Amino acid sequence: MNKKGQALVEFIIILPVFIFMLLAMIDIGKILYFNNKIESKMDDVITMYENKYQYEVIKKSISKDLQTTTFKMNENEKYIEFILEKKVDIITPGLNLIFDNPYKINVKRVIYND
Repeated sequence: MNKKGQALVEFIIILPVFIFMLLAMIDIGKILYFNNKIESKMDDVITMYENKYQYEVIKKSISKDLQTTTFKMNENEKYIEFILEKKVDIITPGLNLIFDNPYKINVKRVIYND
C-alpha cells in the first residue's frame, strides 16, 4: 500500500471542510465585531441625545465612525426610538443558507421622552 497516496486523499477530503470552517469563523467574527461596535456606538448616541446634541451632529458622529450605518430616530409623545442598522456581507459560500446575505445588524433602544 502507498501511504503517501492515502494521506493525499484524506487531505483532499478534509481541505474543503477546513476552508469552510475558516471562512465561517471569519464571517461570524465580523458579525460579532460589528454588533459590538454598533452597541457601543448606540450608547454614545443616547449620551449625546441626553446632552442635547442636535440630530445632525449625532448623525455626523455615526457616519464618521461607521460609514455604512443607517441611523433613524422615531419620536412620539411618550417614547423616542433610536435605530442603528448595518449590513455585513457574508463571504462564505453556503453560509447564506443560515444567515441572510447581506446580514443586517439592528440595534434598537427606546427611551422615555421627557
